Formats: sequence, structure tokens, C-alpha cells
Amino acid sequence: MSLSSPSLRKNQPEGIDPPHPTALEGQSTSKSTGRLSLKERILSAKHKATTKDGWFGDYDYAWLCIPSLPFGSNATRNLPPFYSLDADLPLALAISSGLQHALAMLAGLITPPIIFASTLNLDSATSAYMISASLIGCGILSLVQVSRIPLFRGYYLGTGLISVVGTSFATLSTANAIFDAMYQDGTCTSIVGSDGTVVRNACPDAYGKVLGTSLICSFLEMFLAFIPPRVLKRTFPPLITGTVVLLIGASLIGSSGVPNWGGGSNNCQTAPTGIFALCPTTLAPRPLPWGSPEFIGLGFLSFISIVITEMFGSPFLKNISIIVGLAVGSIVAGATGYIDGSSISTAPSITFLWVHTFKIGVYPPAILPMLAVYASLAMEAIGDITASAECSRVDVRGIEFDSRVQGGVLSDGLGGLISALFTVTPLSIFAQNNGVIAMTRCANRSAGRWCCVFLILFGVIGKISGVFLAIPNPVIGGVTTFLFASVMVSGIRVLSLMDFTRRDRFVLAAALTFGIGDLLVPRIFTELFNGVNNPGSGLQGLFNSITIVLSTPFLAAGIVAVIMNLILPQERDTEEECDVESSLEERKEEV
Repeated sequence: MSLSSPSLRKNQPEGIDPPHPTALEGQSTSKSTGRLSLKERILSAKHKATTKDGWFGDYDYAWLCIPSLPFGSNATRNLPPFYSLDADLPLALAISSGLQHALAMLAGLITPPIIFASTLNLDSATSAYMISASLIGCGILSLVQVSRIPLFRGYYLGTGLISVVGTSFATLSTANAIFDAMYQDGTCTSIVGSDGTVVRNACPDAYGKVLGTSLICSFLEMFLAFIPPRVLKRTFPPLITGTVVLLIGASLIGSSGVPNWGGGSNNCQTAPTGIFALCPTTLAPRPLPWGSPEFIGLGFLSFISIVITEMFGSPFLKNISIIVGLAVGSIVAGATGYIDGSSISTAPSITFLWVHTFKIGVYPPAILPMLAVYASLAMEAIGDITASAECSRVDVRGIEFDSRVQGGVLSDGLGGLISALFTVTPLSIFAQNNGVIAMTRCANRSAGRWCCVFLILFGVIGKISGVFLAIPNPVIGGVTTFLFASVMVSGIRVLSLMDFTRRDRFVLAAALTFGIGDLLVPRIFTELFNGVNNPGSGLQGLFNSITIVLSTPFLAAGIVAVIMNLILPQERDTEEECDVESSLEERKEEV
């Protein structure tokens, strides 16, 4: 999911020396292949592991770690050299930069499985496994993106950039709507209490059906990968991608971020009786009513920690400010008795994929929404690849860049298929780590490979997942609300690149009519087909599909935007014509 992705060239102060030559030269290569021979690789590895230069090089590690205090010495210090994609990178810098990439995206990776597990009321063991599987799957498929594997006739698999992948927030928003439909049509069961409170039973089969549906729909994005990137960009211009990303972030704030900040996104926010009379449940160490000042304070503490880290933290801490917010909030929550450590004690020390499995199936009403999700993933991938290329100082024009887009979208689609087999919902390219590239001035793929190693390691160590599960809802809410708001800002940034002609404003207004309306009144379309008497199973499935699409703000807005963009004729903006005419008049007067 695309977050802030500033251009590195814009962030570079004037007067800074050009990239250090030793950081750009790399190793000597075989004349016949243009690549390092096996002997050269062995010598290079030996040099890195046994020499001080191989370990540390001439990078300014003090600059990386010293806080940004007012009038501090690092305020005027020159920036370190820039390390390009395949430059000779010191081992210590590769490891530390890879760790920063992993930590910068960690909160975004653990959030979707935690929300999925909470929505389906899954037990802590299954929830911990879902987090581990997500981290392992992200590490493996990120390695594919970084590698850029050649296929045939100039086609590639992967971008060859530090393009990390994670569970798409688009999938998260859509899956929640699919889960709601499953509970409504009886696919998943619920219990109605004596007071009328509806409590959802655990439904792991619903997760399996989402995985199976995702698996068959992933072929759409693989097909889109073989369409020329220029055609894709014309079909999905920034006007559409920006709108989709904006509404993804906005819907997640309302459905998950703020409700968790208040104490929980489950039934407890409606203040019923029974187990959900208090948040997160009456069985928690310190249950309280939803929206209690204690909950709001914990979430705000996490939020303000992120702000303070951005103000005074070192470049290393700024890159992992989300993790700092989680850590500070968790420490205070633990000291005041809000943390239940059972998830940590019951979590396995070591785990891997397929320790828990889900019954794979297909939920027909979810096919249409999931196809729309994969189309939106292709849109996001194009924008995220462009942002990563800019930060990595790679030309965003020409055949080579088009091949990077093709390889990234293909890997995205293939990742949707493989991730389902990994028991993980669709994985797509993230852009959270672009800030790490810009700040550390390290776009080297060795750092990307170390990032993959850390992600897999975090997933294999099962206790880490138990720690994440133990974090109280308000702490998670304070952090994820900021994270989802960053997604919104990314969409706004994409929209800001538009010239906004009259036609563009019209298309955006038409899309937001459905998107914002759906966001503010979520149940407006849920009763749309209730007046149809005795529909067959096939027709009812179609009705459910349409309802899910219309009930998901970014899908409804995205579809309207695509249709309007295709059917409305291109025209010159009247304001632009006025500007042209006025400039001509001025020239005549000058003559």
C-alpha cells in the first residue's frame, strides 16, 4: 500500500557533494556476461567478512544514530554517500538498512492478520500463526520482487528495486465486507443472546474461502501484467489510483483504527450486556466501557510518541517511528495492567508455514469484489514502483522502467496465488520503505535481501507474534489510525499531481459521490435487493456480490471513476483556454 514517497532529489540539500565514487563503482565483472563470476563472488564475500572496509566502508553511522536535537552537530553534517542498486555495500550498512526496512513496514504487516482474526473471533494460537505466516510470506515474496528474475522475450518477474510486499489494505477493507456477508447469509454462525446481543462464533472456514477466492482471482492481475504499462496508465490514471488509495485509508480509519483506539472494534463498542459489556471483553485484565479516557489516553500516548520521534529522533528512529509508538504504548500499558500475557506464553518458540491450515474454498459472491481488488492492486503497484524508482534514482521513463512495472505487477499477481497457498491473503507492493531509501541514501538491493531475511526471522520466531497479539487495542488503534491516515495522504499526494481540468473534477466528484456516501452511511446498500422474492442461489450470489462491491467505498468509487474516465470525452479546460487567450493578448500588446 502506498504511503509517503518523496523524491530523493527534492530532499537533497543544495551544496551536497555528489555520490561517493566508491559507493557507485561496484565490483569488476566478467567481460563475457557483465556479471560477477563465481570466483569474484567468493573473493568479494571473503573481503566483506574479513576486513574492516568490507564491514563498515566509509558510511557515517554517527549521522544515522544521533538524535536531531536543536542546534545539534548533525544538523549541518553532510549527508552520507548514495548507494545505488548494485553498488558495493558495506556489510554492516546492508544489515542495518535491511533491519530499518523490515521495522518500517512491520506495523503494516501485522495489522491485517490481527484484524482478520478479531473479525472472525479466532483463538489466540490461530491468530499468532496468521501473523507469523504473513511475515514469512512477505519475506519470501519480497525476495522475488527484489531479485527481478528474467523470464522470456524481455519479460521479468519482480522489479529489481527494494520493492517489499505486504498484505494489501485493499484486501483488508474488502474482506471485512465479505466476512459480514458470510455471517448474514449463514455461512458463518452467530449466537443471539437473551438481550438481543449478536455474538459471532469463530469461523476459520470464512478465512479459507477468502483465500480460495483470492487464489482464482489472482490470474486477473497476472493477465494485466502483460498489457503494456502505458495502456495500464491510461486506463488507471492518477485520478483513479489516488481516489482509490484515499478511500482505502479513510474506510480503514472508520472500520478499524478509531474503534480500536476507543477500546475495540468488536461488539463492545455498542455497549451491550454479556461478555462484550466492556472492552475488549469482560475477561480482559482491566475491562472498561468503550471510549473510556484510559483507552483514549493509551492511544494518544502511542500517537504522540510517533510525533516526538519525528521531531527529535535520529534518522534510524524516524524510519521506525511506528514501532516506537507501539513500544512506548505497550510499555505503559503493561506497567498499568492492561496487557494479558497469555498469548505470549502460549505462542510457540519456533513456527513456520502450514502449522495451522484452513479449508480452502470459494465463496461465489466474493469473486466479483476480489477481481476488483486485484485490479486496484495493479493500480497501486504502478504508483508504488514509480515512487520506489524515484527514491532509488532510477529513470522512470523508457523500456527498462516499463519492464520493471511489468515485472512488479506480474510478481504481485503471482504473489496473490502463492500467498493463498501460504495461508496468507493477497500480498501487494508496499511503499512504506521508500522513506527509508530517501533518508539513509541506500537503495542497494543487498539491503532489500537483508530486509527479507529479517521478515522471515520475525515470522519464524513465534513468540514475536504472541507479543504483537498481547498489545492492547487502544495502543494498536492509536498507531494504525496514524498509519491509515498516511495511506489517505498518499492518495491525496497522487491526486495533487493532477492538473484538475473541469473533466477531472467531474470524474472525481462522481466517484466520491459513491465513495464518501458509502463511507458515512455504510448500510445504505445492504437492503438493496431485499424486495426480490425467492431468488435462486445463483441470482442471490450475484446480488450479494453487487452488495459487497457497493458497500466497499473504494471499490464503488473506483468502478465509477473508471467508467466515467472511459466514457467522458477528453476536452480542453475552459480555464486553460482563458489562460492561453490572455497570454496571447499579452504578447500582442508587447509587440
